[in-house]
Amino acid sequence: MKRVVLIVLDSVGIGELPDADLYGDKGSNTLANTALKVGGFSLPNFEKLGLGKIYPILGLKENIKALGAYGKMGEKSPGKDTTTGHWELSGLILDKPFPVYPNGFPPDLIKRFEEAIGRKTLGNKPASGTAIIEELGEEHLKTGYPIVYTSADSVFQIAAHEEVIPLEELYQMCKIARGLLTGEHAVGRVIARPFIGTPGNFKRTPNRHDYSLEPTGKTVLDKLVEKGFEVYGVGKIYDIFAGRGLTWHESTKNNEDGILKTIDLLAKDFTGLLFTNLVDFDMVYGHRNDAAGYYGALKQFDSYLPQIIEKLRDDDLLIITADHGCDPTTPSTDHSREYVPIMVYGKGVKEDVNLGVRQTFADVAATIEEIFSLEPGVGQSFWSEIRK
Repeated sequence: MKRVVLIVLDSVGIGELPDADLYGDKGSNTLANTALKVGGFSLPNFEKLGLGKIYPILGLKENIKALGAYGKMGEKSPGKDTTTGHWELSGLILDKPFPVYPNGFPPDLIKRFEEAIGRKTLGNKPASGTAIIEELGEEHLKTGYPIVYTSADSVFQIAAHEEVIPLEELYQMCKIARGLLTGEHAVGRVIARPFIGTPGNFKRTPNRHDYSLEPTGKTVLDKLVEKGFEVYGVGKIYDIFAGRGLTWHESTKNNEDGILKTIDLLAKDFTGLLFTNLVDFDMVYGHRNDAAGYYGALKQFDSYLPQIIEKLRDDDLLIITADHGCDPTTPSTDHSREYVPIMVYGKGVKEDVNLGVRQTFADVAATIEEIFSLEPGVGQSFWSEIRK
């Protein structure tokens, strides 16, 4: 293999993990529950890759011969956030979760942040991003105070109207917050959440920016770069890994933009990893409990799968997976603690291989490590199980 193409369908979970009840996620199953909600899926290309064989999903066939390998993976790290999931996919398993703030951030922390940015703040509570700008957006316009909020995930989010606090100033506020959020308050991500519009008609813009912690150990991205391989990041990958372990990256506006940029990069001649995150499943549909929209995003990706597969070379390996769940059919608007599907395809891959239930997302990193003869990490490679 010369190139591995790793595509993360952000939040596309496939059933509760055994400890889901500890996270309030018992009964969550992003794919199966969404299929039930919309009356069944029609995803012919996902079906060919074996999605319906991993778990019964209304509308998808189970008795077909998959073009490659399929299975599901459990998350070994505690937590259910984007950073934890991606780090584990890259071979870094956490022993303790990132801090969360169900009652908002400590007053002394907020005070230090306000002193550093020279403004008061609004909010300081867990909230849906769209709901909190509707609630506090008008007051923000009047005062110029940024809106600070969190969620069930380890995030410090700052929302601001682009005409009140310009983007560069908002980004600088996030950098200040990132510098303050260390030690016991080392949250996974600080996120800039710019919006526009008027009261009753506020809308978040694509100018979101994430400021993540640097990975706390060596990832497969680091190992690839150290050995002279290319690592291309598309979408949130740069933010999730704080820019580390990448030789090139490009931001994306939405899922389709990410898909098209991935297809374009497949035309380039490189050796290494192409790592793409498609965030709309999570950000636009999962967190807003929009099951119909979630299904629409799945159909969109399914429609592009033939183009992705057509662009693959004989020495390419395609891995499609996820980082956590975000079931849009449950009362919660937060991530869900779920297994994630894994589908693997390539000219050098056997057909219809059941990978079973993997114990950790890090098996993806271990497989990449074996393919490129890198120092082995903590996962269990499945390369020998699937190669022709």
